[in-house]
Amino acid sequence: MARAAKTEDKPDPRARIVDALMALAGERLWEEISISDVCHRAGVTLAEFRDFFPSKGAVLTGFSRRIDHIVLEGSSDDLAGEPAKDRLFDVLMRRLDAMAPYKSALESVARWARNDAAGALALNQMAVNSMRFMLEAAHLDTEGPVGALKTQGLVLAWLRVLDVWFRDDDPDMSRTMAKLDRELARGGDWVKRAERVQELARPLHNLFVALLTQRRPPPRRRVRDDRDEPIGV
Repeated sequence: MARAAKTEDKPDPRARIVDALMALAGERLWEEISISDVCHRAGVTLAEFRDFFPSKGAVLTGFSRRIDHIVLEGSSDDLAGEPAKDRLFDVLMRRLDAMAPYKSALESVARWARNDAAGALALNQMAVNSMRFMLEAAHLDTEGPVGALKTQGLVLAWLRVLDVWFRDDDPDMSRTMAKLDRELARGGDWVKRAERVQELARPLHNLFVALLTQRRPPPRRRVRDDRDEPIGV
């Protein structure tokens, strides 16, 4: 019975792999970490690793989902009556709190991405997926062209906030909070402009769609004439 209880308390292999990668990323350069290193640290075989993840990047996506889950589980409607900027500020501060134990590892990943274009693109997509849920947690719309602009804009703002967070050693994170506040204020201004442009363009868009979908009369069928037949047929 004691053996069974001990087994139940042991984290599942997927969680151990994520933990192992983040621990290694905090100790060395990202590009120096091999999948075999992660397997050794996590106590799994290469076959087991492959069952759960196709690459290190996929493990990093698993970590991002873990952070998303922590933040979303802590979401509430307490700030429902607050301005949009304050709601999003609260959500993103909770995200920083969840990320705090992995700060050095995330800084290592960020350094690697600055010199790896393909890696940067993959991380951007991962961040877009996460920020979409952060916006939803703050009760902000993410649909349509403006929603896409809002989500990608938040990703870029978040990267600038992280650059400050990596160097902010104050327990109260005053510099990080000030940076986040400025970025959200600037982003809010851009979103308002985009919404105004979309509203102004809506009548033209509707007219264009109407013209494209307008029913056209069917083509007139040509009456057959024997004179049209080629000679000899």
